[in-house]
Amino acid sequence: TMKAPVCAIIGYDLDFYHHLPKLFPHADAKSWFAGNEAKIAETAFRNGTLQGAYLMMAARALGLDCGPMSGFDNQGVDREFFAGTNVKSNFLCNLAYGDPKGLFPRSPRFSFDEMARIV
Repeated sequence: TMKAPVCAIIGYDLDFYHHLPKLFPHADAKSWFAGNEAKIAETAFRNGTLQGAYLMMAARALGLDCGPMSGFDNQGVDREFFAGTNVKSNFLCNLAYGDPKGLFPRSPRFSFDEMARIV
């Protein structure tokens, strides 16, 4: 992380639902979340994770290498970068054009049949 030219903090905003009247004006979607802290946290975390994955897909489409990671000091990152907000860090993602000499070969992957089932 210290050598990466970019380290993106992928976070999620626990106040996201306040923006729903503008972003989803088709229904009173804000009321689906107001007062339901568990639903707010679950939805914010899930959607923040999905948005982080979209960022990585876009970066990889541009030829960048991505190094997503967890296992860091979330509270420290939140204190340093998101103090005074309701944004929480989810994961970090180093972004760079990697030197092929320093990159591991692609690790093995499960086949579709090993991981999925069509019902």
